[in-house]
Amino acid sequence: MRYLSTRGGDPASAAEAIVRGISPSGGLYVPESYPIIEWNNGVRGGYLATAHRVMQAYLPETDSAELQTMIAAAYKSFDHPDVTPLVKLSEREHILELWHGPTMAFKDVALQMLPHLMCSSLRQTGETKQVYILVATSGDTGKAALEGFRDVEGTRVLVFYPFGGVSEAQRLQMVTQEGTNVDVCAVRGNFDDAQTGVKQIFASTEIAERLSKEGVRLSSANSINFGRLLPQIVYYFTSYQQLVASGEIQPGEKVNFCVPTGNFGDILAGEYARRMGLPINKLICASNRNNVLTDFFESGVYDGNRSFFQSMSCSIDILISSNLERLLFELAHRDDALVRKWMGELKGKGMYALSQSALDELKKTFSAGWCTEEDTLGTIRRIFDQTGYLMDPHTAVAQCVYERYAAKTGDKTKTVLLSTANPYKFASDVLGAFEPAGKDDFANADRLKSLSGAPIPKSMSELFGKPERHLDVCDLADMPKRVLTPILGKQ
Repeated sequence: MRYLSTRGGDPASAAEAIVRGISPSGGLYVPESYPIIEWNNGVRGGYLATAHRVMQAYLPETDSAELQTMIAAAYKSFDHPDVTPLVKLSEREHILELWHGPTMAFKDVALQMLPHLMCSSLRQTGETKQVYILVATSGDTGKAALEGFRDVEGTRVLVFYPFGGVSEAQRLQMVTQEGTNVDVCAVRGNFDDAQTGVKQIFASTEIAERLSKEGVRLSSANSINFGRLLPQIVYYFTSYQQLVASGEIQPGEKVNFCVPTGNFGDILAGEYARRMGLPINKLICASNRNNVLTDFFESGVYDGNRSFFQSMSCSIDILISSNLERLLFELAHRDDALVRKWMGELKGKGMYALSQSALDELKKTFSAGWCTEEDTLGTIRRIFDQTGYLMDPHTAVAQCVYERYAAKTGDKTKTVLLSTANPYKFASDVLGAFEPAGKDDFANADRLKSLSGAPIPKSMSELFGKPERHLDVCDLADMPKRVLTPILGKQ
């Protein structure tokens, strides 16, 4: 299995793609072909066996027994035997809980696995340099990367997050992180600013050369790295298996997935599962007020020239969706020159437009919608009152968008809503759906527990009183210097 860059250049092996994170041309790596998984043959052993079957198909050079060991190690810290359990919400809706890992967010599914993939890939490529993992986070990736790579030999990790743009629980999870190889810095700007800054650092030959002289190379733990995206494909297959096993659907019956979407990695994993043979009817892209993707799926025009809003569903507060480039590569029939054109227009003018034929192709599989802050709060309250299920703001965005989609289209297909975070990670916002919330996240969490009966996760309660270790804040222009300083020292 070779991996191609969306912007052209020499192909790479799976190990090379994972170590590099991003291709020398600035493009994202995509598989040369999509392996077909015979889903209807069944998979024995639950989540771990399915993970092995899916990931081995993309990692043929990795020893099968080694991959099994890596998978078992990655998911031993999850607090549910199904890893990503499915909960029935109504006759047509099921919730896929992706937050049973150590940081209470869906990013754990990938970022507990990525360090193992990275270390294996380093061995396969013979890389001897220390790998310096750079991460831009809108809230969840940062903590998951810090926890996943903590004290992993041969690596160090630096996370940039938007100053004032994450929940207090998300901030505390990052700034209290322990480990000898971890580093965190807030950036004065929003997530798109931080993400653009990280991409520019990756594109800088000067920075690469200066780090190389010190025996260091850059890589990424964001979903631009295929090793981050790959583990997310798995839970589309396991959720389908759970629906079949429970008698909710018949084998071969198509289902929808509704995904709260920002950087487009989570929903793209669903598109890859569809290309691998999973019976998917629609992938529904759910956004908040930062609804650039909704407009794109409706019009074929990607226009980032708009106001940026901070919302309670802050992990999808994004205007530049990096992983969309992988989908564009397929819509362009793998014409990397066309992708370079679109990305050049996005960088230069802040927008690009698909042809009508490409838009028509897109709409065959994807639908999209968005909702307001008021809609989000109303959904949290309504679903709890109706079912007793407590959801976080991102899950509420998905549920609200799905209900509007179903009402508009009349589509009665069984639908899985991807739940990306434990509600206590956004305790103050969730409490605000029921009563006015105070400023103390921990007091609000206690109040939410009393109101809902839902237990507070141990990883949340342990944050109280934990010393804050990483308090740096930098301007966007200073991000390159902030990356170099731990390696080169102050100059």
